[in-house]
Amino acid sequence: MRALITGASSGIGYSMAKYLAVKNIDLILVARRKNRLLELKKEFKNIDIEIIPLDLSIEDNLEVLVNSTIDKDIDILINNAGFGLFGTFDSTDLETEMKMIDVNIRAVHYLTKSFLKKFIKEDKGYILNVASSAGFMAGPKLSTYYATKNYCLRLSEAIYQELKEKKSNVHISVLCPGPVDTEFNTVAHGVFKTKSATPEYVAKYAVDKMFKNKLLIIPTIKMKMAIFLIRFVPTKLLLHITSNIQERKISK
Repeated sequence: MRALITGASSGIGYSMAKYLAVKNIDLILVARRKNRLLELKKEFKNIDIEIIPLDLSIEDNLEVLVNSTIDKDIDILINNAGFGLFGTFDSTDLETEMKMIDVNIRAVHYLTKSFLKKFIKEDKGYILNVASSAGFMAGPKLSTYYATKNYCLRLSEAIYQELKEKKSNVHISVLCPGPVDTEFNTVAHGVFKTKSATPEYVAKYAVDKMFKNKLLIIPTIKMKMAIFLIRFVPTKLLLHITSNIQERKISK
């Protein structure tokens, strides 16, 4: 088997790559930082690892990536690349937010559609889109990130149903973790105040559930309970609670 992973230079994507490598699955790793990808390639000699340094916020690079990989024997697509930005919507940098939309939405949409068509023709394959628990609600002071993860979650759910109606052997899953100890905080200029899951745990849990054809993958009991309970909280109260949580994360 061979997996294509975006955002593979750190965090969950890096840990997924390592876990799949241990399972002897060949890898195509995509990220901006070539040096981090090379480190992982040196670590595993028993499998074939191809590295593709690309910035997925650049639209033309999506076509480059698909054209260079679509004819390869890829069985798994993991859309993991993404980032956030803390701050009120009126104060955050527009250019950064547009790049976030390009990575978190455009790249996920483009790659999912491109490889879904290939997988459907072959009647096999796995797609794992990395969303967030943020995908289940709105996020004052992290508004654009929450909105992008809502898109990722709902798109994946819709595709799941379409595949089910086709009786296809292609499977799509969406990972919705809570706080994870990654570089997200540094990039987004915030700090999680609650205990975070390790990327190694989340990666292993997600990959195992993907192979079991699980649609919604929520790694911790605490987050499963939180997502279940928010459906009973009035919208305005939930917005107030979420805003207070984000306020405590913002780096001053």
